[in-house]
Amino acid sequence: MTDRVEPALDEVLLKPLVEVALIEDLGRRGDVTSQATIPADMQAQLQIKARQAGVICGMDLARLAFALVDAQIEFIAEVTDGETVAANTVLATVRGNARHLLTAERTALNFMTHLSGIATATKQIVDSVAEYPAHITCTRKTIPGLRTVQKYAVRCGGGRNHRLGLDDAILIKDNHIAIAGDITTAIKQAQDFAGHLIPIEVEVDTLAQLKLALAAGVNLVLLDNMSPEILQQAVAMCKGRTRTEASGGITPETVQAVAKTGVDFIAMGYLTHSTTALDIGLDFSA
Repeated sequence: MTDRVEPALDEVLLKPLVEVALIEDLGRRGDVTSQATIPADMQAQLQIKARQAGVICGMDLARLAFALVDAQIEFIAEVTDGETVAANTVLATVRGNARHLLTAERTALNFMTHLSGIATATKQIVDSVAEYPAHITCTRKTIPGLRTVQKYAVRCGGGRNHRLGLDDAILIKDNHIAIAGDITTAIKQAQDFAGHLIPIEVEVDTLAQLKLALAAGVNLVLLDNMSPEILQQAVAMCKGRTRTEASGGITPETVQAVAKTGVDFIAMGYLTHSTTALDIGLDFSA
C-alpha cells in the first residue's frame, strides 16, 4: 500500500481545536517555567522527530500551535500527513523565540502523537486485510471535540469514515428497534422519513432479524457481534441484495477472521478509542 494522499482539513476547522488546547495549557499565568529559565529575547531552533516508525498525521495542527503562540515562529515541514516515515525522521524544523517554542511544544505534540497513532494503526489494519474486499471504517466512538481530526487521521491511514455524525445517515440500532416495536416497523418508519437521499442502515444481531431487514429493504446491514461462522452465512444471505458491515469489538487480532467472511465493511471503534500514540518529540538543535 502506498502512502495515503488525503486532502488537508481547512484551517477554519482546526484553529478552534488548537486555541482550546493552548488556553487549557496556558492557564492563568502562561508558561512560568520558560519565563523563569529562558531570556525573553533568546532565539532557538528545534526539530520535531518521529522516534518510531509510523504514519504521520497532525502537521497542520502542530504548525497552528506554534503560530498561535507566536506568529513569527518559522515552521518548516519536511513531511506531509499520510506519509509513512522511519524512526528518527525529522518531521519539521521550528525556529523562533525560545520561550514561545517551548510554550507551544506540548500542544503541538499532543495532536501529532495521538493522530499519528490512529493513522499508523489504521494503516497496519488496512494492510493486514488487503487480500480481502473489506474496507476498514471507524465509528462515532471518538473523543468529544476531536471527531473531525480523529476521522481525518483514519483516512490518512487508508481507512474510511462511517458516519461523521447523527445527521449523515439513518442507522437503526437495537434500542430504536425496541422502542419502535419491531425491526419491520422501524425500517418502514425510517423509509417514510428519509425520502430518496438519506441512506438507511439497520443493525441486526441474528439471522432471523437479518431476514426481516432484507425483506423490508435497506441500503446496508450492520452485522453486530456475530461469530465468523454466522457472519459468513449472513454475507451469503445478503449477496446481490444489500451491502454488509461487521461490527462489535473487532480488534487487530480478530479483524482478519472477520474480513475472510466476505463482508464489505468492517467498523472498528478501536481505531479512535484504543490505539497507542506514536512517539514523537521536539529536540533542541544547536
